[in-house]
Amino acid sequence: MCGIVGIFDIRGRRDIGRELLSRMNESQHHRGPDECGLHVEPGVGLGHRRLSIIDLSMGQQPLWNEDHSVVVIYNGEIYNYQSLIPELTALGHTFRTKSDTEVIVHAWESWGESCVTCFRGMFAFALYDRNQSTLFLARDRLGVKPLHYALLPDGMLLFGSELKSLLAHPGLHVEIDPHAVEDYFALGYVPDPRTIFTAARKLPAAHTLTVRRGAALPEPKCYWDPRFTLDVSIGIGDAFAELNARLDESVKLRLISEVPLGAFLSGGVDSSSVVASMAQSSVGAVNTCSIAFADPAYDESKYAQAVAERYRTRHFVDRIESDDFDLIDDLARLYDEPYADSSAIPTYRVCQLARKHVTVALSGDGGDESFGGYRRYRLHLAEERMRRVVPFALRRPVFGFLGQVYPKADWAPRYLRAKTTFESLGRRSVEAYFHTMSIFRDDMRRRLFSDAFKAKLGGYNAIEVFRRHAALAQTDDPLALVQYLDLKTYLVGDINTKVDRASMAHSLEVREPLMDHPLVEWLGTLPSALKMRGGEAKWLLKKAMESRLPHDVLYRPKMGFAVPLERWFRGPLRARVHDVLHGDRLQSIGIFDPAYLRTLFDSHQSGARDFSAPIWTLLMFDAFLRNVVDGYAGSSVVEEAA
Repeated sequence: MCGIVGIFDIRGRRDIGRELLSRMNESQHHRGPDECGLHVEPGVGLGHRRLSIIDLSMGQQPLWNEDHSVVVIYNGEIYNYQSLIPELTALGHTFRTKSDTEVIVHAWESWGESCVTCFRGMFAFALYDRNQSTLFLARDRLGVKPLHYALLPDGMLLFGSELKSLLAHPGLHVEIDPHAVEDYFALGYVPDPRTIFTAARKLPAAHTLTVRRGAALPEPKCYWDPRFTLDVSIGIGDAFAELNARLDESVKLRLISEVPLGAFLSGGVDSSSVVASMAQSSVGAVNTCSIAFADPAYDESKYAQAVAERYRTRHFVDRIESDDFDLIDDLARLYDEPYADSSAIPTYRVCQLARKHVTVALSGDGGDESFGGYRRYRLHLAEERMRRVVPFALRRPVFGFLGQVYPKADWAPRYLRAKTTFESLGRRSVEAYFHTMSIFRDDMRRRLFSDAFKAKLGGYNAIEVFRRHAALAQTDDPLALVQYLDLKTYLVGDINTKVDRASMAHSLEVREPLMDHPLVEWLGTLPSALKMRGGEAKWLLKKAMESRLPHDVLYRPKMGFAVPLERWFRGPLRARVHDVLHGDRLQSIGIFDPAYLRTLFDSHQSGARDFSAPIWTLLMFDAFLRNVVDGYAGSSVVEEAA
């Protein structure tokens, strides 16, 4: 895994400062501590930080073709590169290395922009073709690897793996985007293609950007979209067999490495399935890494231990104390923009542990989205059955009223917490799922933001993110629709962002077999009844794994990778929360209503409401302002944006 940066002059061939390019490159040293590579010529500067995984001696970047007319810098792994080499050799190309990087160069020469459709893996790369005066940027189908870019007013295009590499350029105007703030407080992350700053963008997953010197900057092009056709008729036994075969092949492809390799093992279905498959393909014991929590309510380590013992893995466990919250500022600097998934803390720790023993780790990420594993899917399907029976014209007033008058009983047993369900039933499907996914829901954001800030939003609502994707989903199946929405939003913006930054902070490469795009495509052809059956999530995966994993691992209640925020905010972090929500910083920047910030604090402390997730979202926004914005532009930027 690596980090890439670059500067491209879209207007001409002006000189690129080597020192500036180096500074941008070194801002991502953690992504590739093994080697540094720079190339500068009039109009183009390319930088690369390398974490050596494959072809350790010959895989340096930037990497050129035979006549030095095409050069690439690249972050990721193309797992099918070995099968592409003979195909490209037959077309007349000569390979000087054994790396997957060189495949990109020659694939561009033969297939142009469509080369990305031949790649199976995770990647973000930038390729410069001298003969065509063209810069080509590309990102993998499921957005595992990040790529940011910004066009400066002077016509210089910046790009880099992390936002911090762009912020290292003094020409980038650091102003907060109000729409990104709305997105963040709804979803807990800033979804593609926005970043928190108006001047910078993320290249969306499964998109390319072809920039030609002398032409205007075009819009990115989509080259792949997951489809839920649900149209394959297959017997149960055949489905089990094919799933196992596809999983084993995906895992085996990801075992190619010239450095120590292992796996994360949480004790959940997904990571345990990956480890079981690894054990069948690996020579010798598999290295596995787990986190144990001091608080038993969050601890899954005994299930991970059961899988480790079954497959005789070389198992490493790190214990996290219940009050491991010292990472708040580190996380803010790591993510470069506000990011509110508190599971970033244990993810950071498990990556830290894994890097002590391996350089590459396989994970189970992506399984919930493709196999239908989230608890919210089951609840959404139950609500959909009601929506299809009761017309919207009746549901909206009846359940809308019940949602307003029913108390928010966070303290009550789960079956009595009906307020959110009533609110969802009064909405259409996409709006209801957005409501379910929101941290600050619509009514809360209306109270959270100041009148001046709401005026800047101009009526914009983060629901537009979901509506934009839903319009392209091409399915009306209730489970398939929310899976599609998660693949486009939550998986890319939350899960993949979390794992990429946490792993790269420790120079660890993470590979995700359950995000293999042929596997995702095949699962999209299967009926939803194979994924959710009788209220059992991931039914197909669990049944297929019964011969490989203990029953308790497969069929126990899902726990998730959580931390005890509610207790922290009423205990050891109470003073910090008070200082943030009552302090001058958040109350003076013009974005928030100070009275509502105080209400959140008082209601949580009294026990009347559990506002842990909203408060964490505010804490991380405050940490972003202090650690990122202040470091680059000072607090006046926030006041200007607000």
